[in-house]
Amino acid sequence: MEAQGEKTHTCGTICLKYLLLLFNVLFWLAGGAVLAVGVWTLVEKSDYISLLNSSSYSASAYILITAGVIVIMTGLIGCCATLKEMKSLLIVYLVLLLCIFLLEIIAGVLAYINYQELDEGLRQNLKTTMVQKYQQPGEESITQAVDKLQQEFKCCGSHNSSDWMESVWIQAAENKRLVPDSCCKTPSELCGHRDHPSNIYKVEGGCIMKLEDFILSQLYILGAVGIGIAFLQVVGMMFTYCLYWNLNEEPY
Repeated sequence: MEAQGEKTHTCGTICLKYLLLLFNVLFWLAGGAVLAVGVWTLVEKSDYISLLNSSSYSASAYILITAGVIVIMTGLIGCCATLKEMKSLLIVYLVLLLCIFLLEIIAGVLAYINYQELDEGLRQNLKTTMVQKYQQPGEESITQAVDKLQQEFKCCGSHNSSDWMESVWIQAAENKRLVPDSCCKTPSELCGHRDHPSNIYKVEGGCIMKLEDFILSQLYILGAVGIGIAFLQVVGMMFTYCLYWNLNEEPY
């Protein structure tokens, strides 16, 4: 005879519990991935933020970090609700999944809108930032970001290497550099005095197109991750609702 108060479950309810637990593990891992992408964006690509003249890029990274933390916490709530079979907590979990799903849709629309604004601002401001602030007092972060940008993306100038002819630093320099040393294919002191294509990234094009491509590729990655998580959430909401319904219907 079963002990008094012990819950008896059908095979369907037991399967739903295990499926929901599996979903929560995947959801928790997805939250960790989103959090990691946000932290990586801030740590590894933070130098470029100073070149964008916009807070959208850094704001997106912080949004990712916040979303990752929320997803992880929601996954933990889902595990507790499933293991303890707390119907009230299952409702809370279902509502949280629905809220995150709606926020993802809103964030996707805003990301597209912000990219259009960011792209336009990048085209207008990158050249001005590079030629007016590079190697100027108090603009060390700009100088470091430009050097890193040109070396990492193998480019020179905003649109092309001739942009540097308008540089305040180049025009005032006593060493007669034509481009910064970071334009050189093999950087060394004063290598920027010769702007031949064999020496600098001249035919490879300017940095603006490559930076735009980089930002767009980041959006594609985030979009793919977002679609994957959204799909998981729809499945999770279905499992959660079915488990809640089965727990209500089953006799104890």
